[in-house]
Amino acid sequence: MSFDSTIHAKAVHITKLAYEMTAAAGSGHPTSGASLAHLTTVLMYQHMRYEPVNPAHPSSDRLVLSEGHAVPIIYAACADIGIRVGKDPKNLKPMTREDALTLRELNSVVDGHPNPQEGFSFFDAATGSLGQGLSVAAGLGASARLDGLDKRIFCIIGDGESREGQIWEAIDFLRDENLKNVLPIFNCNAFAQSEEVSPQQSAKVTAAKLEAAGFEALVIDGHNPSQIQQAFESHAQAQADDHAMPIAIVAKTLKGWGSASQQGNGHHGKPAVGDGLKEALAELDATGRQLGAIADATLKIGMMSPGKPSAPTAETVPAFSEALKQFGLEADLAKGKMATRKAYGVALRALGHARNNVVALDADVRGSTFAEMFSKDEALASRFLDCRIAEQNMVSVAAGMSAAGKIPFASTFAKFLTRAYDQIEMAVNSGANLKLVGSHAGITLGADGPSQMGMPDVSWFRSFTTMTNHKGNPGFYLLQPSDAYQAYSLLMQMADYDGPVYMRTHRPDAEFLYSDNYNFTLGGHEVLAEGRDLLIIASGYMVHEANKALDKLDAKGIDVTLVDLYSLPFDADAILDLANETNGMILTLEDNYGGGIGSAIADVVSADGGGFNVHQMYCKRMPKSAKSADETLAYCGLSTDDIVEQAVKLLDI
Repeated sequence: MSFDSTIHAKAVHITKLAYEMTAAAGSGHPTSGASLAHLTTVLMYQHMRYEPVNPAHPSSDRLVLSEGHAVPIIYAACADIGIRVGKDPKNLKPMTREDALTLRELNSVVDGHPNPQEGFSFFDAATGSLGQGLSVAAGLGASARLDGLDKRIFCIIGDGESREGQIWEAIDFLRDENLKNVLPIFNCNAFAQSEEVSPQQSAKVTAAKLEAAGFEALVIDGHNPSQIQQAFESHAQAQADDHAMPIAIVAKTLKGWGSASQQGNGHHGKPAVGDGLKEALAELDATGRQLGAIADATLKIGMMSPGKPSAPTAETVPAFSEALKQFGLEADLAKGKMATRKAYGVALRALGHARNNVVALDADVRGSTFAEMFSKDEALASRFLDCRIAEQNMVSVAAGMSAAGKIPFASTFAKFLTRAYDQIEMAVNSGANLKLVGSHAGITLGADGPSQMGMPDVSWFRSFTTMTNHKGNPGFYLLQPSDAYQAYSLLMQMADYDGPVYMRTHRPDAEFLYSDNYNFTLGGHEVLAEGRDLLIIASGYMVHEANKALDKLDAKGIDVTLVDLYSLPFDADAILDLANETNGMILTLEDNYGGGIGSAIADVVSADGGGFNVHQMYCKRMPKSAKSADETLAYCGLSTDDIVEQAVKLLDI
């Protein structure tokens, strides 16, 4: 019995189930899945090395489906194989045909797109927002290299999706890092959602792009089992050969393969139902007979690669002042001030020595974010990845590394992270243990001007602090340290917490407000002064401006409580208690656009229903370049004098 006939039979079988699943759901993308029928079959039944009973095993080969809408064909194979699923890792059950037919139901683990957090650990990341999967695969590949595992990571990419620039960011990254354990597979079925793909996404042009990037592009018939198997074997050989070029596969496929009535334009995302389903299934049976498809039990999943990642270490991290001494930075300690961005570098380096699963990524600005303190340390350099000027790729690589058990800290300018908001959201959906650091945040950047200033980041990340993730925790913690001691301490809290955290750091030096004796927590705040007339709530650099305003306010007879609200979300009850002690008079300060901590405070007090008066001070005009932080603050109405003036107006004295 031939290999080809066996693969054809299995391809027909899982394609029929994919059509039945989407018909039962009333939605889905069976024709996209049909174009992957043979690639899926050869990969999952013959070439990949994994354990169906333990699909998340760290030594197993991995599959990232970047064109996530085609997932019904993968689900169908998982149901046929009996890959275990379930939200409780200790109580996984073999997936069945009945499970497959619950596609897209609210209580089903079979989500509309790949989603590991819903109980499908065969996948490492939520995909479907197109263009991101190859970067996730790169993160998995980089982690495998660090762990000394010869596992392979396969990534299936749609031809229409390959228009996304992030795909080519990932291709460059794979070449830069020589990650030959990652195999990009381009599914060239010639049709996108609305019409045929551009000639620029044709198999011929795609192969030429890959070759120009330094890959050997294997152009194959994506429905020829022997060609597919040979291409996979070529990748395995290249992975083992230090002198071989990296491999990419360009597979020419047919959207709606096996069923003539489902081919051509106009079928994307439209399941066959009723008589249309009967016709499609009959056509698939006929295609199988024409190809001589014969079911056989000779297909066998390969054994996993030997070995496993090293156990994570958790050594004691020195106090901030001690770390400065260890790293030869005593002068900064004596100076009594330091930029929070530099404190991040110190903390990251100290953390890297204490934990072997901490990795650092940066986007070509490590000298500015101070991630270079990690990269220049010989003991840590192998765990640093410079992703260059490609922030979207960096975030998704970090998500992939998180899925492989690493704790990724990814840094760039807060302004540049806005390019990767979609990737960040998909990482949240994936349950990634993602740590992001946005440097040069807010208007205190000064001279470089608004093109370099992170301004809407607080409001965007704050939106995730208002929801809960799959574990019932905040979708994100947003941290805005006001001094170096606080930044150092909070970075350690970030590492200890299993979930996404964003820290905002600033460029200018700021005086020390705290010491090693302070403890800071996610969700916490610090009361710096206590008064009875007015509650000032500030974050980040604005804490220093508020602190300078205290003496001037005192001279006017205004007694102030000052809160350093360094975390969102925060303890709402504790803040309300403080507000009640100042008769509900609240002034909030932040160096970004609106929708940040001021809005968060307003939401809390309005929900309480008490008699509160909240005035928000934030950047209400477009900032511009200036020689100093003080000039920019004054230009935007956020200087110490502006704070005093607003406090007086608020209290009407």
